[in-house]
Amino acid sequence: MTDGRAGAATTIPRAALLLGLGGLIPFVWGAVTLLVPAAGAAGADLLGPRFVGPYIQLAYGTVILSFMSGALWGFATRAEGAVAASGYALSVLPALWAFFFVGGGPVSAAIYLAAGFVGILGLDWMFWRQGLAPAWWMQLRILLTVVVVACLLPIIV
Repeated sequence: MTDGRAGAATTIPRAALLLGLGGLIPFVWGAVTLLVPAAGAAGADLLGPRFVGPYIQLAYGTVILSFMSGALWGFATRAEGAVAASGYALSVLPALWAFFFVGGGPVSAAIYLAAGFVGILGLDWMFWRQGLAPAWWMQLRILLTVVVVACLLPIIV
């Protein structure tokens, strides 16, 4: 299957899919510990309080937004001239967003984090449309973003 860009395959490579899904574990675990108080209590006893509920989701989410800046920076290295320069500049936005906006109370931090993950899809799409990201990139990013935002909702509501 191709997306029309030079016959590039759109099937998500197995390793990228499995590692991407594995990266969801802290988000899913955090949501479970929020929605199931017994899981939260057991998790806090076993792992410590920073590894349950909003604590794990917000800390890990901040790290992942910064990680995504690095991934986008890598895509920018495939460009040249003004496209590369704008790509480098835009690629640092997710890390800066996390640094400046994800803080304070858990509700506002989760809102800003969710907005950051949704917002990064625009950057993903731009790099993808420019042919700098793999053909399968948007399939993976949309899947992961939907799960991340869904897992943050118990903090927000």
